[in-house]
Amino acid sequence: MNGVRIDKWLWAARFFKTRALASKACELGRVQSNGVLAKAAREVRVGDALQVRNEAGDFVIEVLTLSEVRGPAAVAQALYRETEDSKQARAKAAEERKAMFASQPAPSRRPTKRDRRLIHKFSGE
Repeated sequence: MNGVRIDKWLWAARFFKTRALASKACELGRVQSNGVLAKAAREVRVGDALQVRNEAGDFVIEVLTLSEVRGPAAVAQALYRETEDSKQARAKAAEERKAMFASQPAPSRRPTKRDRRLIHKFSGE
């Protein structure tokens, strides 16, 4: 196998839960291959450097092997190698998020129905 569609590979490597989400991320510019924005049909090859942004954080990875089939998490992690800088940046971002939530006081009670309506109105839901 020479190359695999990037959306299939991202799905197989478990960066996204579905292939449709991987494809959508490519459309939105959240995936770069060798410094270039990647479309879903772009082929990924062994040795490519990918930059992937998802809900878990920003990943900078190197492709080690190719796969079109989604397997167990242990197999998926063997498909790529994350750079040390990427690991440190994600750990730092997680610590900052944790510190931000720790500084906010916990609510003294559950919101009432009126409070919930105000919250939804404020957040635009």
